[in-house]
Amino acid sequence: MRVSVFDTYVTRTDGRLMHFDILVRDDEMDLEKVYGFGEKFLAEKGQTGQVITTKECRFCHIEEASPEIGRSINERGFHIIEMENCL
Repeated sequence: MRVSVFDTYVTRTDGRLMHFDILVRDDEMDLEKVYGFGEKFLAEKGQTGQVITTKECRFCHIEEASPEIGRSINERGFHIIEMENCL
């Protein structure tokens, strides 16, 4: 499965910068939906109320997903790769 990768940086409630990638199917380019996936992830991490816009989240590239990531996207619609300060 080919996926679109959105590079995302959000300031956490404690002021630290949280960095993660949002991965979706390569044909999913509805930015509001992508931002919603990011906000869902933030809520799961106890970071509700953080806003995701084009300032925080940008399309980066398309790549081939691993089978595990493909399964995650098929189940949830998205997959998150935690990079920095994701609790």
